[in-house]
Amino acid sequence: MTKMRIHREGYKIILVTAVICAILALTANIIFPSQTIYHYLLYTALAVFFFIVVRFFRLPERTITTNSDIILCPADGTIVAIEEVYEPEFFKDKRRQVSIFMSPSNVHVNRYPVSGKIIYTNYWPGSFLVAWHPKSSTENERNTVVIDHTTYGPVMVRQIAGALARRIVCYSKTNERIVQGLELGFIKFGSRVDLFLPLTAKINVHLEEKVQGGTTVIGSFK
Repeated sequence: MTKMRIHREGYKIILVTAVICAILALTANIIFPSQTIYHYLLYTALAVFFFIVVRFFRLPERTITTNSDIILCPADGTIVAIEEVYEPEFFKDKRRQVSIFMSPSNVHVNRYPVSGKIIYTNYWPGSFLVAWHPKSSTENERNTVVIDHTTYGPVMVRQIAGALARRIVCYSKTNERIVQGLELGFIKFGSRVDLFLPLTAKINVHLEEKVQGGTTVIGSFK
């Protein structure tokens, strides 16, 4: 059985949620002290809501195998785009884009697809289009990280907020050396992650495929 724990980004939100649920239940009992079916419906609804919030911040234990020739998936979700695009922010040339849509039910930890040195980070405020919208990559609130792979050059990871996601957390710092599979950041409540790879990269996934961060191999450099 996979071991499960709660991600640190969820501690405060889970605590606040628990307090709010307790206050609502207590208030209902003060105003209507006699227990009725409505009380039990309220308790059930509060319990389900609390469970959903806790589940969103789950952090399953995963065995991550590093390999300098492969590109690991940076997030759990569904592949919604595999295409050749012009990337204007950093590369200013054509790249192979692979996009992963993260629904609210997915694990929302983001991981480094390759090992290397962080050479660029940038946060962009923006809109909150649905994360699978094609323009979300360039118009939504987003955070960009570029990792310089020692052998194969720079790889870009872009965290994108969605219609529900209102908070992007990124742990990357410029000039920091990072290891493939470790935590890059976290996006709260539905989002998307884009990868921008060299055109020569071989892509191993296909559209609509379900993928897991840190375990699914997106592609390879050779």
